[in-house]
Amino acid sequence: MKLTKRGHYSVKALLDLSLQSASGLASVNAIAQRQDLPAPYLEKLLIELRRANLVVSVRGAQGGYRLARTAANISLGEILEAVGETVAPLPHYQPDLAQAEDWVTFSIWKRLHEKMKAALFSISLEDLYYDARSWQAAQGENASFVV
Repeated sequence: MKLTKRGHYSVKALLDLSLQSASGLASVNAIAQRQDLPAPYLEKLLIELRRANLVVSVRGAQGGYRLARTAANISLGEILEAVGETVAPLPHYQPDLAQAEDWVTFSIWKRLHEKMKAALFSISLEDLYYDARSWQAAQGENASFVV
């Protein structure tokens, strides 16, 4: 599975928000600058993430975004689902029921899809945060937290 730009940018934005204090807000421009993302595109993604109840937005001069829940309670699967990502291997494929091998192949892909989806929903934003921090520590002081 390869993340599209939508999925990758969404994960980067939420990881960035996970660095903020629980009450702290981050503006679209601040996130975009830290993560080297295009601000207009990021804003559209954050609106989708807000609709999925993954982030909260506050309007005004001192406004911005923050996580709606703790990073431990937001899964990678939720993030990807919120921006329309799918891991469905064969979304429009229907096996030829007369062909046993076709049915077996379809069954294998269906099971793999179920396992992949379960794995994505078992990985939390907090898990990704600690993975990124571990990588950063292994790189030394010069590594920045751009995901």
